[in-house]
Parts: sequence; C-alpha cells; structure tokens
Amino acid sequence: MADNQAVWGIEIGQAGLKAIRLRYAEAADQVIAVAFDYIPHPKILSQPDAVPDELISQALETFLSRNEIKGDLIAISVPGQASLARFIQLPPVQSNRVPEIVKYEAKQQIPFALEDVIWDYQPLGGGVEESGYMLDAEVGIFAMKRDQVLQTLQPFVDRKLEVELIQIAPLGLYNTLCYDSLGMRVGQDYEGNPEESSIVVDMGADSTTLMVTNGSKIWIRNVPIGGNHFTRALTKEMKLTFAKAEHLKCNATRSEDPRAVFQALRPVFNDYVAEIQRSIGYFSSVNRDAKISKVYGTGNGFKLAGLQKFLQQNLQYEVERLDDFQALVGDAVLNEPLFQDNILTFTVPYGIALQALQQTSIRTSLLPPEIATARKIRRKKPWAVVTAAALLVGLCISAVGYSNVANSVSTERFGSAEGKVKNLTTQVSGYKSSYDSAESEFTSLIETGNKLVWNLETRDDWLEVFKAINECLPRDIGDELDNEKIEQSKRIKLPGITVKHYADLNEWFEKLPKQAKSIMLKEDQDKAPEGEGFVFTLHGLHYHHDESKPTTDIGALYVHETLLKNLQSWTVKNPNSPMVDVRKMGISHAIILSDERSPFEFYPKGRPRGMQPGGEGGAFARGGFGGFGARGGVGGVLPGEDAIGIPGGGLGGVGRPRPGRNRVEKEVKPMRIHQTKFTLEFVWKPIPVLERLETQPESSSSEGEETAEAG
Repeated sequence: MADNQAVWGIEIGQAGLKAIRLRYAEAADQVIAVAFDYIPHPKILSQPDAVPDELISQALETFLSRNEIKGDLIAISVPGQASLARFIQLPPVQSNRVPEIVKYEAKQQIPFALEDVIWDYQPLGGGVEESGYMLDAEVGIFAMKRDQVLQTLQPFVDRKLEVELIQIAPLGLYNTLCYDSLGMRVGQDYEGNPEESSIVVDMGADSTTLMVTNGSKIWIRNVPIGGNHFTRALTKEMKLTFAKAEHLKCNATRSEDPRAVFQALRPVFNDYVAEIQRSIGYFSSVNRDAKISKVYGTGNGFKLAGLQKFLQQNLQYEVERLDDFQALVGDAVLNEPLFQDNILTFTVPYGIALQALQQTSIRTSLLPPEIATARKIRRKKPWAVVTAAALLVGLCISAVGYSNVANSVSTERFGSAEGKVKNLTTQVSGYKSSYDSAESEFTSLIETGNKLVWNLETRDDWLEVFKAINECLPRDIGDELDNEKIEQSKRIKLPGITVKHYADLNEWFEKLPKQAKSIMLKEDQDKAPEGEGFVFTLHGLHYHHDESKPTTDIGALYVHETLLKNLQSWTVKNPNSPMVDVRKMGISHAIILSDERSPFEFYPKGRPRGMQPGGEGGAFARGGFGGFGARGGVGGVLPGEDAIGIPGGGLGGVGRPRPGRNRVEKEVKPMRIHQTKFTLEFVWKPIPVLERLETQPESSSSEGEETAEAG
C-alpha cells in the first residue's frame, strides 16, 4: 500500500450503506478517520415490496456523488450468514505441507465443489513450530459461493470501481475488537489473559452475528433473530404497518404506552436471550477452559431500548456497547452527530478498513483470484513498459557505440596491414609445420636408438647377480675333486631359477610363513623389503649326507650352512676367484622356503648291461652326478641329472638290443643315498656399483659374515 493512501471500508446492509474512510499516519502510529457516509435505504431490503438491486444501486450512486474516491482503496464486507466459516485443529504436520492439508480439509468442510466457491484460510494463534513441524495449529477456513461473491461485486464493477478486499462481516468485527478494544497490534504479542474471551453481538436487520474470541482463536455463530423480528412483533400485537412499527420500536420510550410496547416485544426478547444463551453454552462445551469476561453489543438494532439491560440481567455478564472507537482519531468524523447516532453500525466497515490498511493480523480475502491476478499484471504493465523502453534505449546507445568502434577499425583503413599480417601468419605457419615435422622425425630416431641400447646400463647387473649365485654354491677344491663318494661331494645343483618383479616387495614378504622368516637375518626379519624389486626363486637339489655332522651336513641344514649363509653374507670369496658382492649389491631376505629329503638306489659303476634299456654297444643313459661313476661302463643314474654316459665301445645302435644279450650276467647291488630337494628365495634390489657401501653396516655385521669363504 502506498504511503498515506486512504481506504474506504464499505458495508451494504439490509438497512443502508455505511462507509468510513481511514488513513494510517505512520509517524504517529495512528489511524485517522478522514470521512464517513451513512445512506439508509428507503426500504429494508428484506421487505416484500423492496427491490434489493435497485436500492443498492441508488445507495451506491448517492455515495459516489457525495464522496471523492479516486486513488483510494475499497474494502467491502459480505454478510456472515451468506458465508461459511470453519475452524479446524490440524494434526502434527510439516510446516511446508500446511497448505496441502488445509486444502484437503477444505474439501471435507465446504459442502460445495471448490471450483464453485471462493475460499481462503488463516492460521490462528495457539500453534507452535518445532523441528519443522506445526503442533496444535488451528486454522480458520472462510468461504462463499462464487456467484454470490460476483453478485456482491457487480454494482462496483458496473461503476468501474476496483475492490481491493472482500471480507466476511464477523472478521470485520474481530478486527475492530482486537485493534480498538483489546489494543492488539500487528507484530506484537497479546498481553491479555488467553483464557478470557469476549463476545461481540452484532444485531442486524434479519439476524445477529455472535463472534467469540480471546484475541487469537475465533468462534462464529449466526442467530436467526434480528431487529426486524422486533418490528414484526409490534405489527402483529399492535396492528401497525411495518413502517409505523419500525418508528415505534426506535422511539419506544417516547410512545404513549411504553409498557404495552415492551409487553409486545417480551416474547422476542426471551427468544433472543435463549438463542444467545444456547450459543454461549455450546461454545463453553467445546472450549471448557474459556471464560467469558464481557459482552460487546453493536449494530443499530442494539439501540433498542432495554435490550442492553435485559441481556445483562439474563446472561449474567457485563454488556457494553461499542459506541466509542478508542483507537481512532479524527474529530471531524467522530464528533459528527450523524456518525454518533449510527456509530454502532460502523463496526464492520471500521474493521475491514483496518485490514486494508494492514493493521490487523487477519489476511484472508474472498476477492476472486483471477481478478486479483489480472489486477497485479495490469499494475505491473507500466513498469514493464518502462523497463522495455529503457532496454531499447540502452540497445540503441550500445548499437551506436559499436558502430563507431566498427568504423574506427574498418577494412578501408586497415585492409593493407591486415593482408601483410595474414601473409606473415601463413609464412610462420609453414615454418612451424616444417619444424614440427623435423622434430617428429628426430624424436622417432631417438626412440629407435633408445630401443637398441635400453638395457646397456642394467645388463651387467643381471650377469653380476647370476655370478653371485654361482659363487655362493659350495664346491670341491683340491683333493676333494678325487673323492668318489657322492654323499661327501660338496655340490648343489640348481635345475631352475625364476625371477619375478614386484612393484612392492612387502607384498611378497607378508605372504611368507613365520617358520621361513625365522631363518632370515635378524635385521631382515625386523625390516620388510620396501618398494620395487625382484624375487629370485632357486629350485635346487644335492646328495651331500654326512651323519657325523648331523647339524650342518644333512639335508636342508647343508643348504643353510652353505648356499643360504653365503647369500646372507656381505661378500663371497672362493679360492682362486675374485671377491663377489652379495648383500652389498642388494641381495637380502634369503630364506629356504621348502625342502624334501628322500633315499633312492644308485649304481656307482653304472647299471649292469642286462639292465640297460639298449643292447651291447650301449644306448643313451642318464649319466652320473657331475661325472661320478663313469668307469668302463654306463654311469650311475641320479634323479635330476641330464648328463649322458657312453659305454666303453662307442655309440653303437640306439634302442635295438642284440639277440641273447639282454640277460643280467652278474648281480650288482645298488647303493642307497639321500637326495634333498629344496626351494630358496631371496630379494634383489639392484644397487649401482658407485652407490654401494665399501663396508658392511654395523647392524648387518653383528649377525652375518662380512666376507664368506665359499667351498
């Protein structure tokens, strides 16, 4: 609402048109009554011979002829008995789902299709929001049939008057009571006792509206008794016309026989009080904690002589007329005799005007949504036109600016220079292409060369590691070479060596059994290998077996004392051989992973001729271990050996025995010897020669030999 914009609150009732013009003074925080008008109808609209549409049109024309309303907002009321009001208690529900739940409840509470009514809702006091949920929330639903709303609007539409607010009369009473009598203001909490409720009794021509409130919750009921019922009682009892009876009712105390008048009205008084008592009783039954503190009477029907006292005696509540608007200022209106005489009938116009000024907590309106939407669009059109015009002007200015810039760099001025730049760019592009081609060819040649020499730096390392393995093997030296006893020979054969690359050697270490780790050096047990490297697996066998040395020269113990011990040494030195690096070159974590010892039969001087698979002259046979047993015949057969023994007389035929020469001429007993097979693994992380330590670190020298003497 624009600053200082005035509002007309208009109620067209059965007896006449009541209007009051208010303006809100923000600086003083006061509502000012600027003007009013009271136009009684020539006839009450409910009289049989009255034409309501004509009477309303006449009253509205008279109002427009007396008052200037240009630029003011208009708020009108509709009768409470023509509307529907329902108050529902919502279950605990998420705050953002309240509109959805209210719409569902509206479908249940309104006895018409929602498309046929205009409805709105208002959250009332008492509800609290907790963790996103509304608890104990009460909602008021207000509705009216669409055709009745449009019928009420039609006289204003015909005169091109825009109505800003349509409100039911009971809520106008609520606005007036809260703002003027209870002192409630928007945004402020009510300081009164929430258990004390007040009743507003608004007596109209044909009915009376009861509105009960404690400042937050509202309860509404229509009583079907109004001022006309008292008039009709006089016409019946005293045989008067309706007009004379109405005059007598308003001037009962000045009549010739006041007692007779009151006697005629007593039945209606009794019915009226009974209806009000019944309504209060019902309200008290559904609101057991509520206490009625006061009854306010309003409406011109409440000017009936004796009514206020009669109600007070029978209801046992204090009854007070709303004949003084305490929160309203404007002596020019408030002191006007016509306004003072009819102040009781301005309660509803006052309340709806307060709402239009946004001075009340009620926000509902029965103005059809399509009218409100069209009005918003129309009001925004001027701003849209201004915005579009501003954009158009901006585009024009921008176009002019761009045009000037384009002219400043036109082809006529810079065409020659641009051509030279283009030629130079083409030339540079050609040079760049040639350079890229040459660079690509050069890169290809470099890659080809690298493929040819990629292993030059590391190939010696592999030869060195295999040499180290060979130097770590035990061997016979000196007179030991003539020893013919195979179980005393110091030899280990490696039929297979495999190598596996690991990106993380710790992966290999974690999979080792604890028993295997126990034979590692202490420092290898405590520190797992890290990073990239290789794991060598040696598959070996030997026949060395000396029972006089059971802790060193039998089975896997012999491997432990020779090959394994050498692999755990910093360097190895064999007689007549140079010193070879072992741990010094990166070998570590050597273990015997598995071993197996088994006896078998061995023929030192070869199998007898009759036991050969071939005939005389010999056939290919498995030779002796490292040359053992090849004396004048076939060498002894040892598992795992691949040497070839050749009988004394040349190669001979292959696989074709001579007749009569396959029998065994002499029984030869074999020798039972022990064979030990084993699997040994170690880690190799290559250390370049220039980076190797000259001496063994102290942590290593404390357990392993710095230099092992092989053999």
